[in-house]
Amino acid sequence: MIDQQTRRDFIKKLSAAGAAALMTGEPRLVTADEGEKLVQPTPTADCCIILWMAGGMAAPDTWDPKRYFPFEVGLDVNKILSTFPAIDTAVDNIKLTQGMENLATIMDRATLIRSCYQADLGHILHSRHQYHWHTGYVPPLTVAAPHIGAWMAKALGPRNDVIPPFINIGQRLEGVGEKEELKAFTTAGFFGTEYGPFNLPYPKDAAKSVRPPAGMEPGRFADRYKFYKKLLDKNPNKEYLSDYQQESMLRSLDNAHRLLTSKHKDAFDISLEPKESYQKYDTGRFGRGCLLARRLVESGARFIEVTTEYIPFVHFDTHENGHTTVKRLKAEIDKPITQLVLDLEEKGLLERTLIVVASEFSRDMIIEGVPGSKALDQSRARTDKLKEMKHYGLHRHFTGGTTVAMFGGGVKKAFVYGKTADERPLKAVENPVSITDLHATIYSAMGIHPKTAFKIEQRPFYATIDGTGQPVRELFLGG
Repeated sequence: MIDQQTRRDFIKKLSAAGAAALMTGEPRLVTADEGEKLVQPTPTADCCIILWMAGGMAAPDTWDPKRYFPFEVGLDVNKILSTFPAIDTAVDNIKLTQGMENLATIMDRATLIRSCYQADLGHILHSRHQYHWHTGYVPPLTVAAPHIGAWMAKALGPRNDVIPPFINIGQRLEGVGEKEELKAFTTAGFFGTEYGPFNLPYPKDAAKSVRPPAGMEPGRFADRYKFYKKLLDKNPNKEYLSDYQQESMLRSLDNAHRLLTSKHKDAFDISLEPKESYQKYDTGRFGRGCLLARRLVESGARFIEVTTEYIPFVHFDTHENGHTTVKRLKAEIDKPITQLVLDLEEKGLLERTLIVVASEFSRDMIIEGVPGSKALDQSRARTDKLKEMKHYGLHRHFTGGTTVAMFGGGVKKAFVYGKTADERPLKAVENPVSITDLHATIYSAMGIHPKTAFKIEQRPFYATIDGTGQPVRELFLGG
């Protein structure tokens, strides 16, 4: 939180924010007089949780099993589509892969979109694809595009006035590689600071983020708020910030002050969770992030993202040792995602909470991008035949087809939409869903029309690119 920064850090971050935004004024909702009069859709969800499998989760090794061969020295890699065998689930026609046994038990609550695909952005960079997925826009842009969570914060406002409407759990923004690129999409963009993420990289330490620093009582925080207002007025880079952006910065500080003095801050303290419940989530930082997310939903959060964290060549960024790494990651995500769904269901909250499990793209043993792509092969395990265990796994980025899982929020149960090919290339071959249409689907569930636009720099900026997103109605109950 800002109150924990030194004055020098504050000025530095403030200047950086201003230089990135380059705002000329307040973004203004486009009215009926300026364009098509929109009737906002009836929401089927009040809260959205994105569970972000950062780095490129391979669909054939998780949600969409294909032909499987176990590891064997000398095995031709062209034969391998999945490196985990398929397992049965609670639904007869849905299979998952080994290591997802807990998730298999709740497939009767799930919708699987097995035909999502990503745009070919040339040289495949995680930062570009993550930016595209989270904002709906392909960089570079002349304005800073808001994160999907910022859209919800701006268009819908908070569910609880003291709980930040956009909370980001699990991702460190400094010291983990590609840090500037990560910051580029993990912002409110031109909407302003007050709609930006409340960043909680370590769920265990989240409670510290909603307490005044040692020796500073809430009253002293209010005094510091006044000081920051004066400091803002004297900022040497003030020309980069419009009056609106300055006021937005101050409103974010005011929101922080209200949270510090509210009883709802206990929602951030996962140590208050009963031991038996805590242990069900305690598989690592991601699991504890899911627990924190559940507590925040109970307290009225609007949008939460929990990530396995993106670090180049770590976690789901499996350029070698793919099978071994994904086996470990499944042990970290299988129980907590399942428990999050079950807990929200038990508490009567799942019906109005949309959970989306997604990643920037899938992976393949052979293909980088899609067939014909000129993207550079970044695999560290190049070989025609398996020689050692580090070669076994899906190591190339694949953008032609992947799976997004959804729970709650008005989506159907025990439902599969779309299909990828049974043989390489594993492209979406039935009911393909683009990022633009996926966003339209998520926004519609939350009651935001895909054509919703705010005017910035004298032109409209839409929730989905040029307002073209089409929600996939078939995913919803009654659709």
